[in-house]
Order: sequence, then C-alpha cells, then structure tokens
Amino acid sequence: MGRSRWISIGLIILGFAMLFGQWLGFFTIVALLLVFAGVLQIRDGQTKKGYMLLGVGTVLLLLDHLMLIIGIGLISLGIFYGKSKRAHTTTAYVQKQNFMSNLEWNRAPWVMRSLSSWHVLGDSDIDLSLALPEERHTVLMFHGLLGDMDLMIPDYYGVEIEASILFGSIHLGDRKDTGLLNRVRYTSPNYETSEYKVKFIVSYIGGDLNIKMT
Repeated sequence: MGRSRWISIGLIILGFAMLFGQWLGFFTIVALLLVFAGVLQIRDGQTKKGYMLLGVGTVLLLLDHLMLIIGIGLISLGIFYGKSKRAHTTTAYVQKQNFMSNLEWNRAPWVMRSLSSWHVLGDSDIDLSLALPEERHTVLMFHGLLGDMDLMIPDYYGVEIEASILFGSIHLGDRKDTGLLNRVRYTSPNYETSEYKVKFIVSYIGGDLNIKMT
C-alpha cells in the first residue's frame, strides 16, 4: 500500500475523530482504522492479511460496542423476516434462526426444500449435484452477519442468484468482486427451459461467496 494512501486514511480517521471525538473512544478509532485497512488490503488482493486486520478490528469493535453489535443483529434479523416472506410465494418452506450454522451439503445426497436461514456466523458447502429436490422451483435464502459459502451448481439446473456482501468477496466464474458493497445478480441461460429451478438469495455483512458452475 502506497504512502499517499496511508496519509489519506490517516487524514480521514483524524477528521472523523475531530468531528465525532466525543462519541469515539481510542479503541473505536483503532478498530475502525484496522477495518478500513483490512478492506483496502482485500481490494488490493492481499486477502489473508486483509481478513486478519478485518478480524482484529471487528473484535475490538465488539468489545467496545457490544450493544451496537446487538442492535445491528436485531436490525438484520428484522430485515430477514421481511425478505423471507417476500422471497417465498407459498408457506411450504423451512425457516431457521441460529447463532451458528454449519451446512455440509457436499458429502452425501440431501433433500432440497425451500429454506430461509438467518445466523450470526455461517459456513455452508452446497453441492446441487447431490440434491434431491422436493419441488420444481426451490428458493434457498441465507441471511446473516458473517458467512462463508461455496456453491457447486451443475448445468442441468436453472439457477437464479441474488447476492450481496458488504465486506468481503463474491466469485462467480471468471468474475471476482472484492472489498466493499459487492453485488451479483445472475440467471443461467437455461433457466426458462430447465425442469428444476433454484433461486439463491444470499446476504451477509461480511463474508465470502464462491460459485462454481460444473
């Protein structure tokens, strides 16, 4: 990272400290600096170092602003309930809320049914080639604070993807978006003609989404 960029970051942080110093403590300023530096490192391709800085900054923010984090979680959960109701056209779907979610749908055949899942921390490995669909059109919605998701999608499914990650990365084929405000909207070319259709709705504040077409 160049010297001019660090000077720019320092001036921005100093400006915020002068404007909002009465609300920002020392640990908050340090945490914001680490988070911002981590995002810049990720955007520059230094993902390992970037996520380390992002993680340390996030932990400091958690320690210094626990009620704020709880408030963000409640807002996220409220948004989840609203989006979940709009995403599913019928009532025949499973809705889950967990602090931690770990899906390993890439090791053995699994039954695929419409789902809405909210979690604080999520780790999902999903292989549609092992799925046993219960319906012609399935909606899988994942919403939370932090998530890491790998999707394997065979070409005989018609797939629609709506994904947004505030901090992190989205990989779709040759496309790679990293850093801030990552969004992807994708519809497979065979969507209308496919017998089985799947819609993924993925939304995280921080995380990684890796999508592979097979």
